[in-house]
Amino acid sequence: MRHSTTTPCLLFPDLFERPLTATFDVPNASSDGGAVLLKAADRRLGLIPRLAAALVDERQPGKVRHALADLLGQRIYGLALGYEDANDAARLADDPLHKLLLGRNPVTGDALASQPTLSRFENDVTRGELLRMSEALFETVLARHARRRRKVRRITIDLDVTDDPTHGAQQLAFFNGFYGSWCYLPLLAFLTFDRECEQYLCAAALRPGNAATQRGTLTLLTRIVGRLQERFPRARILVRLDGGFAAPELFEFLDCVGVDYVVAMAKNDVLERQVVLDMVVARVLSEASGRTEHVYTDFRYAADTWSHERRIVCKAEVVQLEGREPRLNARFVVTNLPGRPQRIYERIYCQRGEVENRIKELFDVSLDRTSCSRFLANQLRVLLAAAAYALLQELRLAARGTAWARAQVATLRLELLKIGVQVIASVRRLVLRLPAAFPYRDGWRAIALKIGAVPG
Repeated sequence: MRHSTTTPCLLFPDLFERPLTATFDVPNASSDGGAVLLKAADRRLGLIPRLAAALVDERQPGKVRHALADLLGQRIYGLALGYEDANDAARLADDPLHKLLLGRNPVTGDALASQPTLSRFENDVTRGELLRMSEALFETVLARHARRRRKVRRITIDLDVTDDPTHGAQQLAFFNGFYGSWCYLPLLAFLTFDRECEQYLCAAALRPGNAATQRGTLTLLTRIVGRLQERFPRARILVRLDGGFAAPELFEFLDCVGVDYVVAMAKNDVLERQVVLDMVVARVLSEASGRTEHVYTDFRYAADTWSHERRIVCKAEVVQLEGREPRLNARFVVTNLPGRPQRIYERIYCQRGEVENRIKELFDVSLDRTSCSRFLANQLRVLLAAAAYALLQELRLAARGTAWARAQVATLRLELLKIGVQVIASVRRLVLRLPAAFPYRDGWRAIALKIGAVPG
């Protein structure tokens, strides 16, 4: 490990009853001692090797110091640990834990790749490689859950779009009036198995800032639905989408492939005329109670561009807020599901709101760190963030039965990964010396046992 010629030292002469000196001189130490859990998570998923296999290394062999799998791993592990871009490489080049994650000797092993090397790697990626990496991410997630859940009754597909603000001369960044900023618009896909609480990220595609919500949706859904029907032939598939996705070709596709769906639809004059009486009832109920009231109903409807009528579920709502006039609010959902309108709207459609929590977590692994000037390089960064998130979701899966079963990414990182450690490497073994006073020691040990560790 490289050392500076002088040891940084700080003195607090009168903070306590005796002078306090702080020095940065513990050898072979890291602040990311819990990161071995990420390595164990990737061992279960096999994600980083599969992503690396999608790349073509055209560098001259004699000049290669860092394998593509190492460059991928360095960036993905770094994102999972909160290091948002390649600029952190200089500070982490000799971190023993980060070297250990890549299979190097933590003490005597070569330093990790520099920021220029990582930047060249990001900017050399091709469109074909990105497509193969996207496929590798999807297939890895699918294979993992096929092993984990062999009997699945229902799989829910949630697609959503978020805004990724840009602040430079990035290719295909455009001003978006809806979000009020220059941005990209990533399209994200999640899978939910039966009644599980977790939505698992399976695809992430960067799109220009002026892309319509529907752009790329049909292509992505065709791939996802087809593979799910192959892998889980007995499972019912439910597609759950927000209103921006509603389009005639989408409904034709969903009907053709025989899946269930609940898709929000923007209101129009025809739809609102259908629920005039329901809005009157909701208003009467709201005036009597002084609270927000809802009336649920359904009817058949066909837009001019549709080939046939479909079922529409409506929530006729009167919103009561203190100090404000009552507000009429009608919401519409297109569905082919049977059952009571209220159940379909509240118990099925509204549950898609959980996906917004997953998207917020993606920003904790720097989904929005798309600061490269080249669009394809930024797409790679989105995939790297998605891979880091997949590792953290695997870690959360291993945490079932513990206090971290529903913990957010930021909490997982702070309480399970950011641990001070001293690394000892001998000829026969590696030892991580973790703090005896670590407050989450028992939970960390329980998770480690679930993810591949054995009692020592």
